Amino acid sequence: MGQVVIRNIDDRVVERLKARAAAEKKSLEQSLRELLTEAAKPSLSELLAQLERIRAMTPPRKGDAVYPAAEELVREDRDAR
Repeated sequence: MGQVVIRNIDDRVVERLKARAAAEKKSLEQSLRELLTEAAKPSLSELLAQLERIRAMTPPRKGDAVYPAAEELVREDRDAR
């Protein structure tokens, strides 16, 4: 796990963050960890771009081909055991 040191944070900001953490019955460290985790989540545009990359890897359907449903594939796999 990485560590980050942030210097020169305004005292009022630190106090507000401590109060918020206490209200949530969490440590300041845990509260900040959660805030940073949330802030680092991919944006909608990043998620859509990733979806398009994945979609581009999927071969196109061929004509009138009928593909089995996921349930059928699972059932087939279970029956094969």
